[in-house]
Amino acid sequence: MAFVQNVPFFSIMLCMASGIAGAMVPGRVARWWTAALSAIVAALNLWLLCYLVPLGESYTYMMGHFPAPWGNELRAGPLEALLAVCFSLIMLLSVLGGMAKLNQQVDRKKINVVCVMLDLVLAAMMSMIYTNDLFTAYVFIEIMTLTSCALIVCRQNGRSLVSAMRYMIMSLLGSGLLLIAISMTYNLTGHLLMENIHESFVELYQTGEYAMPLTVVIGLFFVGLGIKSALYPFHTWLPDAYGYTTPTSSAVLSSIVSKAYLFLLVKIFYRVIGPELLIENHALNLPFLFGVVGMVMGSVNAIFSHDLRRMVAFSSIAHIGYIYAGLGLGTLAGFAAALYHMLTHAFAKSGLFIAASSLADASGDSKRFSDLRGAGFRNPAAGVCFVFGSLSLVGVPLLGGFVSKLYLGDAALGRGGLHMWVMLVALALSTLLNTLYFLKTVITLYRPPREGFVPPPAPPNRLGNATLWIFAALNLLVGLLASPIMDAIKQGLSLFA
Repeated sequence: MAFVQNVPFFSIMLCMASGIAGAMVPGRVARWWTAALSAIVAALNLWLLCYLVPLGESYTYMMGHFPAPWGNELRAGPLEALLAVCFSLIMLLSVLGGMAKLNQQVDRKKINVVCVMLDLVLAAMMSMIYTNDLFTAYVFIEIMTLTSCALIVCRQNGRSLVSAMRYMIMSLLGSGLLLIAISMTYNLTGHLLMENIHESFVELYQTGEYAMPLTVVIGLFFVGLGIKSALYPFHTWLPDAYGYTTPTSSAVLSSIVSKAYLFLLVKIFYRVIGPELLIENHALNLPFLFGVVGMVMGSVNAIFSHDLRRMVAFSSIAHIGYIYAGLGLGTLAGFAAALYHMLTHAFAKSGLFIAASSLADASGDSKRFSDLRGAGFRNPAAGVCFVFGSLSLVGVPLLGGFVSKLYLGDAALGRGGLHMWVMLVALALSTLLNTLYFLKTVITLYRPPREGFVPPPAPPNRLGNATLWIFAALNLLVGLLASPIMDAIKQGLSLFA
C-alpha cells in the first residue's frame, strides 16, 4: 500500500488530536492552530486527490487488525478526496475571515473551546466523508451535533441560546430516527459495512422478503438526514441558528455541517441502498418532491426577510432543495449535478456570511437593509465578495451556480417525463426569486446612504479582507473549472457501485 493511502486516517486522527491539544493552549494559539490544521488537512487530501484521479480507482483502509465484517473500514476515492479538499479549504477561510469577530463576540477565556469545537467539526466531516461503516458514521454524527450546538451558543446572548435549544431539539430528533434506521438495517442484514449491507438489501428485495421494513428504513434515513440538513419543511431551526451566531460559526454550519449530512445521504442512497432499488421502490419521489418545494419556499421566505444574515440563511433552504431535487431524479447525472451544486453552494454561502458580517460592521453594526446602503463602497472587499456569491447563486454565467443549474437542467432533460417538467419549472421559478432578493440586496449595497446616516468607522481588518477576495475568486474558479470537477465527481460516483 502506498504511503499516500494513509491520508484519510491521518486527517481524522490529526483533527481529533488537535481537538484535545487545543483545550490546553491559549486562545490566540488555538485560533492559529485551527487555521493551520485546516491548511494541513487540505494539503494532505490534495495529495491524495492527485494520486487517485489519474489512477481512477478507490480503495478501502482497514482500521486496526480486524478485517471486515468485524473491523472498521475507511474508503477513499476521487470524490471523497475532492470533497475533503474543498471543505477543509472552506474551514480555513472561515476561521481566518471570522477571526476578528471571534475576538469581539466570544469571551476570551473560551476562544480555545470554540477552536476545539471547530477541530472536532472538521474531524467529524472527514469521518463522514471517508467512513465505510454506518455505526461509525452515527458516532460522528453525534459529535457533529454537539459541536455544532456549541458553535451556535458560543456568542452567549439570549437569541443564540434559544437558537441552540431549537437546533438541539430538531437535531436530536433526526439522530433518533437515524439510530432506528441503522438498528433496523443491522437487524435485517447483520452488517454495518456499506458494501455488505447493499448486497444483503439486493438479495432481500429480489426475494420479496421484508419489503415493508426496507421501505421504512429508506424513509427513516431520508427523514433523519433531511431534518439535520434543514430540508424544507424541517428547516425551522436554521434561520436563527445561522443568523445569531458568530460569522465563522455561520459559515461553518452552512457550508460544512449541512453538507456532511447531505453527502452521507448520498452514500446511503448510492452505496448502501443502490439507485436501482430506490427507483423500483419509488423512494426517490420523496426527496424530489420536498426538494422542489424547498427550492421555491426557501426563496419566498428570503424575499420577506428584513435582516441581511437571515435572508442569506433562508436562501440556504432553497439551495438545499436544489440538492435534494437533483438526488430525486435518480440518475447518475442527477446525483453528479446535486454534488456539484453542493460544492458551489458551500463556497458561495460561506463567503456570503463572512461578507455580511463585514458589511454590517461598515454600517454601524446594523444588518437592516436601510442602513446597508453604500456599504459596498465603505468595504470594497466585502461588497465584491457578496456580489460574486450572490451572482453565483442566482446563476450568472461563468460562476459556479450558473454551471450547477445547467447540470441540473440537463439531468432533468435526461430523466424525461413529469420529473423533467417539474424540475425545469422549479428551476426557472426559483432562479427568478433568487434574482429578486439577491439583486435587490446588491443594488442596496451600492446605493447612496440614506440622508443623515453616518456610520462610525469600522476598524481595519486586512486578514478578513484578504479572505473575502479569495472567496470571490473561488466562486469564479469553481465555475471555470466545472469540467474537471464534474469529471472527478462522476468518476467517484462510478466507483461507488
